[in-house]
Amino acid sequence: MRTRATDARRAAVLGSPIAHSLSPVLHRTAYRELGLDDWSYDRFDVDEEALPGFLGELGPGWAGLSLTMPLKRAVIPLLDEVSETAASVEAVNTVVFTDDGRRVGDNTDIPGMVAALRERGIEQVDSAAILGAGATASSALAALARICTGEVVAYVRSAERAAEMRQWGERLDVEVRTEDWAHAARALRAPLVIATTPAGTTDVLSAAVPERPATLFDVLYDPWPTDLAARWSGYGGAVVSGLDLLVHQAVLQVEQMTGRAPAPLDAMRKAGEQALASR
Repeated sequence: MRTRATDARRAAVLGSPIAHSLSPVLHRTAYRELGLDDWSYDRFDVDEEALPGFLGELGPGWAGLSLTMPLKRAVIPLLDEVSETAASVEAVNTVVFTDDGRRVGDNTDIPGMVAALRERGIEQVDSAAILGAGATASSALAALARICTGEVVAYVRSAERAAEMRQWGERLDVEVRTEDWAHAARALRAPLVIATTPAGTTDVLSAAVPERPATLFDVLYDPWPTDLAARWSGYGGAVVSGLDLLVHQAVLQVEQMTGRAPAPLDAMRKAGEQALASR
């Protein structure tokens, strides 16, 4: 049983670099809306080397942690339990501390992606395309395992990345075909396109957006909109942003850490939008 939500508790986001994380804005907004006045949420710059020591120094007042790069995989050996969702992609972005002191890891990025798509009316697709092959791409594949009934085509830059994506597909039971990044413009005609690449990478593709695009899920949120997202929405296509993902995964984190549900999605999103606008 969790400690009562009225008790003073602490939470934080860890990563390196971490200075520009929006997580404190989102979580603090949730606490305020939920009446958890004694709860606090901070950010700490922690790398892989420092992570074991940081965890070892946490006291009983801690409720949970949000994790970003480069800690999502490094934290796994330090946990007492890892959810099936997190294990499926070998990535933990959420740690909850139970009342008996156990550290439980989960991944809210995957259900967060599904929830962000569902909010835009995307419940199921018969095929999809992924731009990129990094850690976020594996989470995208795991999300597609829940909503895509057919083939996923991943556009990648190297044979090594192509092999990794096919391996993830086999592991997640998703039919994955890989294509060279030189043909990435073909991805834009898919019913659902998930862009997982760093800022600026997809700018060159904006000229290839079809006249009637379907749905683009671009995991970036700063700067926003990306050239691709701007052209996509300009042609009337549906666009899901990285902020949508960030908010939905944070909602799930808040619910797990506080034991309160539902978390205030709309208020959290508004706070995130305001924080980005002020940058």
